[in-house]
Amino acid sequence: QVQLVESGGGSVQPGGSLRLSCAASGFTFSSAVMRWYRQAPGKGRELVAMITSAGGTDYADSVKGRFTISRDNVKNTVYLQMNSLKPEDTAVYYCNRRYGPAFQYDSYGQGTQVTVSS
Repeated sequence: QVQLVESGGGSVQPGGSLRLSCAASGFTFSSAVMRWYRQAPGKGRELVAMITSAGGTDYADSVKGRFTISRDNVKNTVYLQMNSLKPEDTAVYYCNRRYGPAFQYDSYGQGTQVTVSS
């Protein structure tokens, strides 16, 4: 049974930092591409960052230079280090893994709330 459990969200002031974690189980984590999405109130879900099994990364333009995605294949955990946070980063952040013959299915965790406000 696939499980993705996010943690580390909270409330911070603009310019602050948070580190999100996503503990994964039920699949071969080390060979999976992992993603972080976010969804702000009234908006669609947005891809924030992704990391391949080899450690290659990609980011949304809105977070480049501020966010860093990483993974620990021993702990089966993917992280999102978020620095220089802005109010527009306020959202629920979700860990994601795609699966299926064509990776056409999405599995998400329950999400963790990040609020950036003064």
